Amino acid sequence: MDRTDTRSAAPTVVDRTDAPLAGGPAPAWVRPALALLLLATGLLYLWGLGASGWANSYYAAAAQAGSQDWTAFFYGSSDAANSITVDKTPASLWLMAFSVRLFGLNSWALLAPQALCGVATVGLLYATVRRWYGPVAGLIAGVVLAVTPVATLMFRFNNPDALLVLLLVAAAYATVRAVETASSRWLLLAGALVGLGFLTKMLQAFLVLPVLAAVYLVAAPTTPGRRIRQVLIAGLGVVVVAGWWVAVVELVPAEHRPYIGGSQSNSVLELTLGYNGLGRITGGEVGSVGGGGGPGGGGPFAGQAGPLRMFGTQVGGQISWLLPAALILLVAALVLAGRAARTDRARAGLLLWGGWLLVTGVIFSYMSGIFHEYYTVALAPAVGALVGIGTTLLWQARTTASRGRRLAATLVLAGTVAGTAAWSATLLGRTPDWYPWLRTTVLVGGVVAVSALLLSHRLARRAVVPALLVSAAVALAGPAAYAMQTVATPHTGAIPTAGPGVRGGFGPGGGGRFADGPGTDRAGGRFDGGGRFGADRDGASGVSGPPGTDQADNRSPGTGDGSDRPSGVGDGSDRTGGGPGAGRTGGFPGGPGSGGPVSGGPGTAGANRGAGMGGLLDSREPSAELRELLERDSEEHTWIAATVGSNNASGYQLATRRPVMAVGGFNGSDPSPTLEQFQRYVAEGRIGWFIGGGGFRGTNGGSSASSEIAAWVAENFPTRTVDGVTLYDLSSGKRG
Repeated sequence: MDRTDTRSAAPTVVDRTDAPLAGGPAPAWVRPALALLLLATGLLYLWGLGASGWANSYYAAAAQAGSQDWTAFFYGSSDAANSITVDKTPASLWLMAFSVRLFGLNSWALLAPQALCGVATVGLLYATVRRWYGPVAGLIAGVVLAVTPVATLMFRFNNPDALLVLLLVAAAYATVRAVETASSRWLLLAGALVGLGFLTKMLQAFLVLPVLAAVYLVAAPTTPGRRIRQVLIAGLGVVVVAGWWVAVVELVPAEHRPYIGGSQSNSVLELTLGYNGLGRITGGEVGSVGGGGGPGGGGPFAGQAGPLRMFGTQVGGQISWLLPAALILLVAALVLAGRAARTDRARAGLLLWGGWLLVTGVIFSYMSGIFHEYYTVALAPAVGALVGIGTTLLWQARTTASRGRRLAATLVLAGTVAGTAAWSATLLGRTPDWYPWLRTTVLVGGVVAVSALLLSHRLARRAVVPALLVSAAVALAGPAAYAMQTVATPHTGAIPTAGPGVRGGFGPGGGGRFADGPGTDRAGGRFDGGGRFGADRDGASGVSGPPGTDQADNRSPGTGDGSDRPSGVGDGSDRTGGGPGAGRTGGFPGGPGSGGPVSGGPGTAGANRGAGMGGLLDSREPSAELRELLERDSEEHTWIAATVGSNNASGYQLATRRPVMAVGGFNGSDPSPTLEQFQRYVAEGRIGWFIGGGGFRGTNGGSSASSEIAAWVAENFPTRTVDGVTLYDLSSGKRG
C-alpha cells in the first residue's frame, strides 16, 4: 500500500496569520480587495469594446459561420458552406459562435467572451497564488496580470489566446490542488484542461505540460510509484481530451468535411505537427508568409530570434516591463527556500511558475518560424505570479529570517525596484513623444522608493506603507499607461500590438515597427524597410498597408516602385504583381482596382484602419452598392462569391451574412479548392462572383492553385468594377 509523505506540506516561509492557506480564515479586507480587482479588471477589458469592430475578421467570420451551421461550428469552418476551416483547432470559435447564436452578430458578442475570459483568468491566478502564499501575493499577481499591456490587448481581442491562457491558468490551479493532497482527480482535471488548451491553439498548450508534470512528480506527498502512475493517467487524459476531435476529423472522409486550412494535404495531423507545430520552431511552415527559415530568423513580424527577443523593440513593450523583476525574484525566492523538504509548497510554486516562464520564454525567444508579439500573453500569468510570490516572500524574510538574510532580502527588493524603474524608463524612451513626463516620473519615483526600502527598518510602521505604495506605483506606471492606451485604441487585423507605436530599430530582438510619430505615414502606415508594417492611420498598432500600396486612395498592391518591399516579396518573382492572371507564383491574385475600404467592421473609425498586405491581414468592408450586388440572387448559389485569402473573404461574408469561399485559405497558399474543383463548382452554378484582389501566396512554398484559379477566371469571365473593386460574373456563362 502506498504511503503518503506529509513532511513540510505547508510553506516554510509564509506566516499563516498574514497569508492563510486553503480553508484558513481570511482577513476582512481580502474579499473587498478581490472584488475591487475583478471589477476594475472587468472595466478595463470591457470599456469601449465595440470600437474594434470585428477585431480579427478571420475568426469573426468563422464564428459567424458556426452560428449558422453546426457542421461549420464543429470543424471551425471559415464559411457556413464549409469550403475550408481556419488554421487552428476550433474551441475558441465554439465560445464565440455560442455567443453569436445568443446575442446576434455584433462586436460585443464576439469580444465580450474574451474579456470575461480575462476577468476569470485574473481571478484564477489570484486563487492559485493565494493558496500557498496568501492574499497579498495573490492580489499582486492579479494586478500585474491585469495591467500587462499584451494581456489587456488579447483579452479584448478575438484571437484564441484569451481562452488558451484561461485554460492554462486553470490547469495550474488544478495542479496546485493535486499537489496538496496527491489527488488523482485534480491531476486528471489539470490534464483535461491542457487538452482543452490544445483544442484552442494546438501545441502551444503543451509548452507548460512538462512543467506541470515535473512539479507534481517532485512535490506531491506520496510515493514515487504512485506519482508516476498518476502522471501517466493524467497524460492519458490529455490525449483523450485533445485527441477526440483530431480523431474524428481524420476519420471522416475528406469529401464529407471541409478542407483543413493551413495544411497542404487536408490533414489536421499535418497542421498540428507542421504549420502549427515544429514549423514554428524551425521556420519550415509550408505556405506561410513569414518565418525565418533558420537560426536567428523569425520572419518579418517577429524581431530577431535570440536571448533578448523578449526585451527587443517589437516585443519589449508588450510583456517585459516586469520580466526582469520576475526573474530576479524567482532566483532570490529559490535561495530563500534553500534545502527545503521535497514536498515544500513554497518551492513547488516557484518551480511551477518559474518553469512556465522559462520554458515558454525560451521557446518564444528562439523559435525561427512565425512569431508575433501577442503570443507573449502566455507569459503574463507567470510574470504576475512570480512578482507576487517573490515580493511577498522577500518582504516577510525581512522580519522572520536571520539578520544576514533580512539585509539580503532588503537589498534584493530595493535592487528589483531600481532595476524595474530603469527598465521602465528604457521602454518609455522608445516612445519619446508619448507622455515624456512619465519617464521622468518613473525614474524619480524609483529613487524615492529605493531610498525608502533601504531605510525601511528605521522607518515607523506608518511610513513603510507609503514606501510600498510608491514602489508599486513605480513598477506598474509604465505597463498600466500602455494598457490604458491599448484600451483607448481600436485594434483590428491579424497582428495586433499593445501600447503606442514604437520607432523601428534592429539588433537583438529588434523591431522595425514605426511609431505614431516621425517617419509614419498616417494615411495608412508604410513599410519600414525592415520587414514590419507600421501603425495604422489612427495610431493603432495594427498592420498597415503593403509595400507599394497607397492606402489613402485604395490602389491595389504592386502599384508602387517596390523600393520598400521585404525580401522575397516583389523581388522580381511576381509575388506582388498583376491581375487575376498573375501566374503560378503570383502573390496577390486579383486585378487592378481590387481595393476598397479596409475596415474592422461596425464601430471602427477610418476607412483604412489596419489594412494589411492587400487583404492578407485584414478584411475589406464592401460599399452598400457592392453589398447589394453580391446579395442579388444569393439564394441561387452555395457561395455568393469567391476570393483569394480568408481575410479578404471575411469582410464580404460579415457584411452580407452569406458564405464567401476563401480560395487558398488564410495565405492563399492552400490547395483548396483545386482548379478542377473550382471549375466544377462554377459549372454547377454554386458560386456567384469572383472578387479580385486579396490573398498573398506564401513565400515559404505552398500550392499555386489560387493563382491558377485567378488566371482561369480572368481569361474566361467578364469583369465589372464597383467602387474600385473588380468582380467577375461566374454565373454569366460567358467564356473567353
